[in-house]
Amino acid sequence: MTIAEITKTLLDAKKAKGVTFAQLEEILGRDEVWIASVIYRQASADETEAKKLVEALGLSPEFAEELTIPPLKGSLDPVIPTDPLIYRFYEIMQVYGMPMKEVIHEKFGDGIMSAIDFTLDVDKVEDPKGDRVQVTMCGKFLPYKKW
Repeated sequence: MTIAEITKTLLDAKKAKGVTFAQLEEILGRDEVWIASVIYRQASADETEAKKLVEALGLSPEFAEELTIPPLKGSLDPVIPTDPLIYRFYEIMQVYGMPMKEVIHEKFGDGIMSAIDFTLDVDKVEDPKGDRVQVTMCGKFLPYKKW
């Protein structure tokens, strides 16, 4: 089964069951963004997590094995995304990437933010002028090694 087929099967089952990522978070005890990453095959679940997820989605238990295989990470193709929401994040990095890099280096030194020891939260902030999307990324700082 291809990654696209796995993702489609999971998303179709999620839709058929009428469950949200927040509800899956309650069932699995894992963050909703991480669960979405498993569904899009950008993260792997352990056996228990995979079984809980496929059970919650009403899929056969054999399907859980697919979710435990370490994935090939990175899914944006073409390089410049065309989906408007994803493109906005690309645009944010085009505009604010270098300023963010400078501020991070000023505060931490020469290094990077881990995308492995990392969390990402998406919250809705109600605002009378229009609701806002709040994205919080939190990654461990990894200094470059000198040798």
